[in-house]
Amino acid sequence: MVIWLIGLSGSGKTTLGRELAAQLRQRAPNTVFLDGDEVREVFGLDRGDQPYTLEGRRLNAERLTALCRMLDRQGLHVVCCVLSIFPEMRVRNRDVFSSYFEVFLDAPLDVLQARDVKGLYAAARAGRMPNVVGLDIPFPRPASADLVIDTSGKPDRLADIAADVLRKAGLAR
Repeated sequence: MVIWLIGLSGSGKTTLGRELAAQLRQRAPNTVFLDGDEVREVFGLDRGDQPYTLEGRRLNAERLTALCRMLDRQGLHVVCCVLSIFPEMRVRNRDVFSSYFEVFLDAPLDVLQARDVKGLYAAARAGRMPNVVGLDIPFPRPASADLVIDTSGKPDRLADIAADVLRKAGLAR
């Protein structure tokens, strides 16, 4: 199964994804955690502005999908955290993976800008960083996420939220 966590920067994808992967590994050691930023860094695709253009983001999303598909075919569970700004790719995911569960971490842009975990929004407002999703590049809200989680507040029960995701994905009771 591929659990696909999507949302804008600062919405909590990586934080929840790590907890999901840790809980799932307790039941299924054949679990892999993938984070879009980390995969981009591993392959050296995080340098300069080009990887963050719409075309660069599409290429990274296609690579992540291909990597998830390869792992899925080998019987591994994958927890993948990615912005996922291409609706047609999210639709296609339902056909290319053995099982797919899409989770949208939803928080208003003003909350994410105030949180600004990576400093992306401040850098964009200061003109130092182009191509920020949600500001320069549109973020199409998912139309058919299997689960929507409001992450506008403080995540005080992360373990419970992760356990609920696994239950709803059919991977726990």
